[in-house]
Amino acid sequence: MRKIMIKRQTMVLLSACLAPFVVSFPNPGLAAAKSEMQVTISADRFNNLGVTLGKLEPVAQIPMLTAPAKVVVPPAHEYLVSASQSGLITQLNASIGDLVRKGDVLAELNSPDLLSMQRLYLKAENELQLGSLSNQRDKKLFEEGVIAERRWQETHSQYNAFASEANEHRQLLEIAGMSAAEINRLKSTHRLNSKLQVRSPISGTVLERMGVAGSRVDMLAPLYRIADLSELWLEINIPQERAAQIKIGDKVVPENTDPSAEKISAKISQLSQNVNLENQTVLARAIIDAKQPAIRPGQRINIQIMQATATPVFKVPNAAIAQNEGKSYLFIRTPDGFRVTPIAIIGKQNEESVIGGELSGNEDIAVKGAVALKANWLGLGSGE
Repeated sequence: MRKIMIKRQTMVLLSACLAPFVVSFPNPGLAAAKSEMQVTISADRFNNLGVTLGKLEPVAQIPMLTAPAKVVVPPAHEYLVSASQSGLITQLNASIGDLVRKGDVLAELNSPDLLSMQRLYLKAENELQLGSLSNQRDKKLFEEGVIAERRWQETHSQYNAFASEANEHRQLLEIAGMSAAEINRLKSTHRLNSKLQVRSPISGTVLERMGVAGSRVDMLAPLYRIADLSELWLEINIPQERAAQIKIGDKVVPENTDPSAEKISAKISQLSQNVNLENQTVLARAIIDAKQPAIRPGQRINIQIMQATATPVFKVPNAAIAQNEGKSYLFIRTPDGFRVTPIAIIGKQNEESVIGGELSGNEDIAVKGAVALKANWLGLGSGE
């Protein structure tokens, strides 16, 4: 019995002596977790890898989506110039692309109908003059008590009817294209003229010419299409499942590398409330900022819709991003090498990406040589 007690005491003493040595062994799992997001690179090795450092570029706009767009003229800035009377086109003075001013003569027509309108106007003016004389005479007789008031009222009523008819025919001549000076000349000379001048209603650019000199046209036949190009719109087809992400005021820029086109910008001004049945898209309208010489009506371009962000985001070259197991990483410079930092790619613009993550913006990142750093990180490269 005493021997058993001695053995138990000996075991307790051995356990107490060995306990400190057991807990002092390092945990290999924790050490690996701390080092697996680090790439240790010496100065010589850094130069051999050809790594180039750069800075994060803060951005205030993030790309939402890419979509096709068409450049259009606002309806209020586009006019269809037509022949106000039927006749023969004798002259066309403007071609496609010409700049015209308001009141410029675009075309001349020989119109027999215009002669009839002028004759009816002169007849109405003559009747108005006779009615005016009768009105003045009966008014004087009524004031002298020679005629009854009823007779003067009848004469005055007839005079007003003559004035209304003359005014109607004068307005018809104005609608036909005659200017006020031409109508006054007709009234004073009584000389009929079948030449009808078609004038530009606005100052703008000729987009289309439909008339042909020497051809006969009917009333309201289209001759020209003219537009004021001081303001242009973009009509954008947005997939209906992405329409909820777009907001009024979002910026629109073209998706290309043309230096002149990069200056073009617009803002979303309206989102349609219906979906196109054919292609299941929602029409968005963007107003182009100021006059853009690099963009023209009818042009089709691919655009990117940009949206302001409240959280810090940055732009980096695509070559700076490393992919591993479906995740994206940046290599941030540290005194011993690089820290592998996970990021989220928010959008892409040509050769650059917009990213977010736990970044301050002051970090030095590897903008070139990320492939070599990734190989070292994953143990694919040669050791030092």
